[in-house]
Amino acid sequence: MSPRLKLLLIVPHPDDEVYGAAGTLMTHLAADEPCGLVTLTRGEAGRTLGLCDSPEALARMREVELAACLDVIGLTRHPGSVFEHHHFPDKYLQDQPFAPLVDTAREAMTRLRPEIVLTFPPNGSNGHPDHVTTHRAVKAAWDALPPQERPQLWYYASDVPPEHEALRAEWLPPNVRHDVSAHVTRKLQAIACHRTQALSTVDFIRKFPQRITEETFHAVGLGAGRA
Repeated sequence: MSPRLKLLLIVPHPDDEVYGAAGTLMTHLAADEPCGLVTLTRGEAGRTLGLCDSPEALARMREVELAACLDVIGLTRHPGSVFEHHHFPDKYLQDQPFAPLVDTAREAMTRLRPEIVLTFPPNGSNGHPDHVTTHRAVKAAWDALPPQERPQLWYYASDVPPEHEALRAEWLPPNVRHDVSAHVTRKLQAIACHRTQALSTVDFIRKFPQRITEETFHAVGLGAGRA
């Protein structure tokens, strides 16, 4: 059975799709390779920057921001691609029953049949509990699939090891690199759609400027790096 999607992202928050994978998504979509995004929360516990005054208002604003971002990327305009937004509680994924998260990830992989599934690494990249819990859920779902039905499993990865010792102990270096410089203008436009997350944008560009034009991943079981 051939894959239905080239790439499926499973991430916890609106904006987790854009910093590390927007250019890769654009590359696949430009080649008419359908992609998918599963976002687990509405992001209601994030920063507001004074743009709204309640978690519910922030959730609604972040849904609008995500829709604008995906329109710029082209995912929601591509007829074969898929976007699904779930309403698990933001910031408290680790306090929820684990099985529904695993079931959500496994059902998406089984139904959408991606060639590659992308999520956060074991340390969540920055230790964020939602990132770590999403990793655990996706990995458990992937492990539960029959080996012949498993997609390739990729994690976000940076050449720069985390400063914190506990995060560094679980750091996985990149072994897949995508030059996305051809899409840099649209990628920056897509990032800018997430207005409520402007401080996250500043932090990302300050710490990882090279990942704006080169998106890097760790493919489980791949070994040596590739372009």
